[in-house]
Amino acid sequence: MPNLRLAIGSDHAGYESKKEVIAHLKNKGIEVLDFGTNSSESVDYPDFIHPVADAILAKKADLGIILCGSGNGVAMTANKYQHIRAAIAWNTEIAQLARLHNDANILAIPARFVDKQLLIEMVDTFFETEFEGGRHARRVKKIAIPKDTQ
Repeated sequence: MPNLRLAIGSDHAGYESKKEVIAHLKNKGIEVLDFGTNSSESVDYPDFIHPVADAILAKKADLGIILCGSGNGVAMTANKYQHIRAAIAWNTEIAQLARLHNDANILAIPARFVDKQLLIEMVDTFFETEFEGGRHARRVKKIAIPKDTQ
């Protein structure tokens, strides 16, 4: 995990959890690109999620974390990008399977439904799990929109 570069973004509902994640990862020596928001004042989540997806696609970050109240809005936004695979997780097993079977490159966290301890456990699990490949690689390859339908 130490050479990992992480992009992170949240809305107001995920702001406090985002601060916890950033502090935790920086303590582990992980480079964090924080795309906001920087307070608990109400904001529009897409403004902070698009830069996370862009950073991953531009290879400025290896993986990402996005947070909002339910995890749904941020995941929907990130998944509009070709080759972004944002997975909503609410426990460590889902976070692990998102990487192991789906090669998720963004973890979407429902901040209103995850306590601090579980938040940190899910983040660590997500970053420590490698994609299994094999039969899953064939399936993941099929997620992208075929060029002839665009």
